[in-house]
Amino acid sequence: MKSFIAIIFLLVSACPLIAGQSIGYIDSIIVRDSDGLVYFTLKNEVIETAKPACATKTYWMIRDENSKTAEYQISQLLAAQMAGKKVTIYGHGACTRWGDGEDVNTVRVYAQ
Repeated sequence: MKSFIAIIFLLVSACPLIAGQSIGYIDSIIVRDSDGLVYFTLKNEVIETAKPACATKTYWMIRDENSKTAEYQISQLLAAQMAGKKVTIYGHGACTRWGDGEDVNTVRVYAQ
């Protein structure tokens, strides 16, 4: 049993998740009435980590706009845009909300 668990651990750790990470300033935030989709773009974007293959566009998607987490993320994005603050966006490594834009995992807003 121990060897089985060790093999599973090695297989999982050998397949790293490819998730994007970008730094920049909020350029635009788009909210669509037809399906509730919320997505945004960055300006002066520096791509720190390559996005997954599905993310062929530069926009980022709020994965579940009806969740409490999404409310917090959208609030952070709006505040950062209004204050002109730099942000780092960390992705989920997947494009579940929309086929060509990576889902947002974490929004980090810088003080300066």
